[in-house]
Amino acid sequence: MEKQQVLVLGAGYGGLLAALRLAPYAHVTLVDPSDRFTERVRLHERAAGRPEVTHPLTALLRGTGITRIAALATRIDPHARRVDTDDGRRLPYDRLVYALGSRTADVGERAFTTETAAELHKRLLDGPGELAVVGGGLTGIELAAELAESHRDWRVRLLTTGEVGGGLSPGGRAHVRTVLAALGVRIEEGHRVADPADIDADTVVWAASMTANTELAEEAGLALDPAGRILVDADLRSVSRPGIYAVGDAAAVTSPLAGPLRMACATALPTASHAASAIIAEARGRQPKPLAFRYLLQCVSLGRRDGLVQFVRADDAPRDLVLRGATAARVKEQVVRSTLRVLRLAARRPDAVGHLPGFG
Repeated sequence: MEKQQVLVLGAGYGGLLAALRLAPYAHVTLVDPSDRFTERVRLHERAAGRPEVTHPLTALLRGTGITRIAALATRIDPHARRVDTDDGRRLPYDRLVYALGSRTADVGERAFTTETAAELHKRLLDGPGELAVVGGGLTGIELAAELAESHRDWRVRLLTTGEVGGGLSPGGRAHVRTVLAALGVRIEEGHRVADPADIDADTVVWAASMTANTELAEEAGLALDPAGRILVDADLRSVSRPGIYAVGDAAAVTSPLAGPLRMACATALPTASHAASAIIAEARGRQPKPLAFRYLLQCVSLGRRDGLVQFVRADDAPRDLVLRGATAARVKEQVVRSTLRVLRLAARRPDAVGHLPGFG
């Protein structure tokens, strides 16, 4: 059987894993303008001063046979099954994996984001002042705790429209509040902010909302959900363009066990693996297995010495069970390290990843 040409757009968690899993079964081309893989789940650490949170793609792809193109995809032609890039290439495909992820919503130049973590770190070195973190979800919590711990001379505020850690259990929220207070973070709930320019602070970090990078998909006529994510079927195929698969934050995925999946590294890896399994099964004339992903826990770092592990039900609803303190911090660190372990396992033994729970 002749191998298909599979084009993967994006070298984040989802795109990289999909490419690695497909490598033995297809001619895989990975398109991304960067030559490095970024551990996005460590960007709050980078803002606090961690030296490096990226890894060279050449090392992760070595020996896999994957062709890497350092370019930006500018157009998808689903009828011709071709992708155009900013350096003038026209790349044909039999199957396309759309893995362009998400970004913090654009709020202008006044605010830093996790994507500009390195620039934020440089700004914090310029001198003490008042720092406002906008967003009471897990990203905002981690940023506020990390920066308050690492930059004691800065006054840190955490602003949120609702309740800090609203998706956590009462016990989980209580621990978060206790740790933030001990670090000197001033929590301001019920504080609606539309524009960072309205905040009276020396530095503003925006962690309030994410948006899917699906502009190319929309221009190509792919159906999107109201949140701007690509609508896919049970096998992660676009419902409007069957030759295109979408994974990670760019895809509106529903699991039989978990229901609609949120944007997260925790869902990017399993959905990417499942899409790869579906493409492999399709090429063999077999029926793909259903996505078996379910939620188990949420891990929150609260600086380097404290944390929270919130156990959840299959649909991500919080249970009363939590781990706190140094034990939770160690669990979070191991979970973060496991993402790289999965990618390296996929490079060595691609089929083994499909046997991990929820990755089939």
